[in-house]
Amino acid sequence: MKLLSRIIKTVPLFLFGVIPMAWGDEATASSNAVAVNTVWTLLAAFLVFFMQAGFAMVETGFTRAKNACNIMMKNLMDFSVGSIAYWAVGFGIMFGASAFGLFGKSGFFMSTADPSTAEGLWNFAYWMFQAVFAATAATIVSGAMAERTKFSSYLAYSVFITALIYPVVGHWIWSDGWLAAKGMIDFAGSTVVHSVGGWAALAGAILLGPRLGKYGKDGSSKAIPGHNIPLAALGVFILWFGWFGFNAGSTTAGTDLSIAVIAVTTNLAAAAGSIAAMITVWIKFGKPDISMSLNGALAGLVAITAPCANVSPGSALIIGAVGGVLVVLSVEFIDKVLKVDDPVGAVSVHGVCGAWGTLSAGLFAEKAYGGVNGLFFGGGISQFLTQLTGVIAVFAWVFGAAFILFSIIKKTIGLRCSDEEQLKGLDIGEHGMESYAGFQIFSNE
Repeated sequence: MKLLSRIIKTVPLFLFGVIPMAWGDEATASSNAVAVNTVWTLLAAFLVFFMQAGFAMVETGFTRAKNACNIMMKNLMDFSVGSIAYWAVGFGIMFGASAFGLFGKSGFFMSTADPSTAEGLWNFAYWMFQAVFAATAATIVSGAMAERTKFSSYLAYSVFITALIYPVVGHWIWSDGWLAAKGMIDFAGSTVVHSVGGWAALAGAILLGPRLGKYGKDGSSKAIPGHNIPLAALGVFILWFGWFGFNAGSTTAGTDLSIAVIAVTTNLAAAAGSIAAMITVWIKFGKPDISMSLNGALAGLVAITAPCANVSPGSALIIGAVGGVLVVLSVEFIDKVLKVDDPVGAVSVHGVCGAWGTLSAGLFAEKAYGGVNGLFFGGGISQFLTQLTGVIAVFAWVFGAAFILFSIIKKTIGLRCSDEEQLKGLDIGEHGMESYAGFQIFSNE
């Protein structure tokens, strides 16, 4: 009891004595701001890192039990491999001294981060924040290529997207690149992160081909249900939570009070996307499908990521709702018209809705929020055309580069697992274990 009494007496002295001294005479408003911004940026980075768990849960839940270990390994390894590749090469290409506005040519291996200076220490925090974004772009692809991709091939892909494909786009828009010079709006990465992952996923899924039994001889599409929708739902809620770090954290400044607006627009767009997707699928198929409603929430989040700091809450509702409708229509189109097998709807959620979100900034931006007016608020068509230019250019680069990359992988180490491995499950074939040991798992193929 005496020890507890001393602790109780000491805590107020510490809170009202030691802490104010640290922020008192020796501290300045500038150094305090640097400290707050650093803590905020790192906290946001940690939230975005937690989104890796969300992606792992969504992708695992939407696929079959016999491939759950494989999905988990891909999400683990694309972050692990991607972190090192981004540290060695990607960060320099993205933020190094610009070569013709196309790519960076300095700062490799974080050579510009000096631990002896405040600016150098900030570079460490900024790298951490950017690294988790790079990993997000990489992990999007695993869902679209799930249940039939060789693990070694996926590792090779993870290196190249985080070291080259993603950083080039980041340089164009978030650094000293040519799209940044045009004034393109992509505050938190509807295009830089999500469309990069979505378009790379499209290239990979096309070259990989569909899962066994996905399409009949007459071209009809067969539904292959995921094994654990509650797990997928948990993943979506984790992603929704982490997205507050993704969007609001992109201020990289805790002293920037616009983080409050960004949090509100992010949340409203996600809610509207989920509701709009539910209503759309309810009308189309007669049932309020949970899997499509979950993807609707993600569609709203992806769509608001570009304009989150530039639009009003009312506009965010519209942007998210359009994303929710769009994802339902896109999933149907890609599956039944294009005959591209995307088990989790990654191309639709991240590629298509990422493009929509980027374009929406040119329509709904308001000067009161981000300093620019879009087409619907008297700003003319110029901002929309800039957004459209960015969407087209990024699609051309990412889809083209990823198609070449996956083609090389396919011709060398191979891209697709054998039919036998797919039938037994990639958990056994690729990793020699089961996700649910002791349970009998039946193939539905």
